[in-house]
Amino acid sequence: MPRPKPATFDKKKIVAENRRARFDYMIDTTYEAGIALTGTEVKSLRGGEGSIAESYAEVTADGGVWLINSNIPEFSHGNRFNHEPKRRRKLLLHEREINRLHGAVARDGMTLVPLMIYFNSQGRAKLELALAKGRKAHDKREHIKERDWKKEAGRIMRDRG
Repeated sequence: MPRPKPATFDKKKIVAENRRARFDYMIDTTYEAGIALTGTEVKSLRGGEGSIAESYAEVTADGGVWLINSNIPEFSHGNRFNHEPKRRRKLLLHEREINRLHGAVARDGMTLVPLMIYFNSQGRAKLELALAKGRKAHDKREHIKERDWKKEAGRIMRDRG
């Protein structure tokens, strides 16, 4: 029996992507989280600005999950109510998911890595959050070899077939 495909999230417009994370970490599970944003942050994201390259997520003792070190630049037409670009942003998850993340981070030494910020079909800003384990240098080399071999095998099959 074929293995069921993992559920994909309904992504309409990808704003920021952390492509390096898939290379530096072994992704275990992904979660879709809402982000508590202010009005000018949403306007900046709709304009295609924002970066999550150096950011990470943290589970706090009070049961919240926070996105730290993400950069959403100030809105160009914002006034005195403009936001702070690198502030901590609360992630909106179910309590069951937060408990699962807290347990994995505490026990298994895993990390919460943001993969991308996007707008879903309802126009809400969402964050794809991954529970991941860091790769060592030799694991990264192995990953590169495996990826190159898959490309080469695809080329050979395409030329022969």
